[in-house]
Amino acid sequence: MALTVVACLAVALLALAGVWGWERSPLVTAGAGGALLAFLGYGGWELLRPAKPGRPGRLAGAAAATFAVAAVFVAYAWSCNCS
Repeated sequence: MALTVVACLAVALLALAGVWGWERSPLVTAGAGGALLAFLGYGGWELLRPAKPGRPGRLAGAAAATFAVAAVFVAYAWSCNCS
């Protein structure tokens, strides 16, 4: 229950930040959103590809962890009945 409320509030704050950023500079807002999507995509690719021998890099680990947290966040936010 508490995680759903936090996820719902986070979605609202993210939407407000997007609107505020778009009013200030659409180019920077779109660039930051694109960079975030690319980073999350890289994290998903790192999680789903076959494992390589050796230690993964820091960027790969951070991207994979961020993707996992974002996936859990989306799952909770999806069930949010914010009305």
